[in-house]
Amino acid sequence: QVQLVESGGGLVQAGGSLRLSCAVSGSAFSINAMDCGWYRQAPGKQRELVASISSGGSTNYADSAKGRFTISRDNAKNTVYLQMNSLKPEDTAVYYCHAERLARDATLYRYWGQGTQVTVSS
Repeated sequence: QVQLVESGGGLVQAGGSLRLSCAVSGSAFSINAMDCGWYRQAPGKQRELVASISSGGSTNYADSAKGRFTISRDNAKNTVYLQMNSLKPEDTAVYYCHAERLARDATLYRYWGQGTQVTVSS
């Protein structure tokens, strides 16, 4: 069973930094065979994509994250990271790690972590 375990959330002052980690386990496939991403959900709002990294290594960022956040992965550790700099109070949310893989039979397998809270104080 595939498990995604996030860590690294916490309370930080505006302008500070955090690095989120997402350790992927239980899969016969390495994360470089998956498209991975970080989503966030603030109270009363829909879950939104923050950043993604494809199996080929291409990255994509929400406009709100561009220039401040960096997504990366360590294939040897099967871990995806989100480096967040210049944090703002509006970045406060639960951050979720996501991974998906399209099998040869066109079945899409999607996995979610349990979420980690990020709180940015003003």
